[in-house]
Amino acid sequence: MSELVRMISRDGTLTVIAAETTDIVKKMKRIHHTSPVATVVLGRLITAASMMGAVLKGQDDSITLRINGGGEAGSLIAVSDSQGNARGYVSNPFVEDIINDKGRLDVAAAVGTDGTLTVMKDLGMKEPYIGQVPLVSGEIAEDITSYFAISEQLPSVCALGVGLKPTKAVNVAGGFIIQLLPTAMDDTIDKVEECLKGLESITKMLSDGMTPEEICRHVLRGFELEVLDSSVPEYKCNCSKERTEKALLTLGRDELLDMANDPQTEVACHFCDKKYVFTPDEIRAMADKA
Repeated sequence: MSELVRMISRDGTLTVIAAETTDIVKKMKRIHHTSPVATVVLGRLITAASMMGAVLKGQDDSITLRINGGGEAGSLIAVSDSQGNARGYVSNPFVEDIINDKGRLDVAAAVGTDGTLTVMKDLGMKEPYIGQVPLVSGEIAEDITSYFAISEQLPSVCALGVGLKPTKAVNVAGGFIIQLLPTAMDDTIDKVEECLKGLESITKMLSDGMTPEEICRHVLRGFELEVLDSSVPEYKCNCSKERTEKALLTLGRDELLDMANDPQTEVACHFCDKKYVFTPDEIRAMADKA
């Protein structure tokens, strides 16, 4: 079971959100059959999306994170609703593992650094909010931090991690995001920086059995924190045959009529791999609407 918690300091100077997303990342790996480095890359992005989605206010609000960094993993997409339920996709799930000079999986090399992070928030308005920033490192957490600083003017600290077992199965996954509020003064910043000195990795905290609330209190020891809310997010896709039909309509009449010559048309969802089958008559009916 995954878990997410949001907390605020009693003095109202900062918020912190932490998530344990192990089950979400395990399901993602089962669906996409990702290589170890692709598991870590997409797992980090899905974790970030889950935490960022959980702060949205509207029941039907959603957030989409897209990274195009020019690396071997290709494009990465993660989507979350306002409950933190998330899903994701990587265009090359079988990217070969790259080991850096520290003997670890080289996430930055797989993602690439020559590209952008795009954040799209669908808040039920006529047009979605879209923010885009250049990639800072390709490590994802630093890029999320950069996005908050540039696009939302929110001084933030983001940590993301996916730990694998020797068998390459997912062991733990999660992260935290600290954000300073406008009431924060220089002494708050100094206090946060002091808390972060020598802090162990998020995967170490999770491996030690710490809950998201315990992670918040450990990371910001010295601050009095109060729980705002918590949730149990899942890897959750909202695809349907109706949504798939709407996507097919964008192909246009001529292409749909060409598809109608096939005995059947099968379309697989990128996020959950569920397959939808359309008959020639259904495709021709769509062509009449296009």
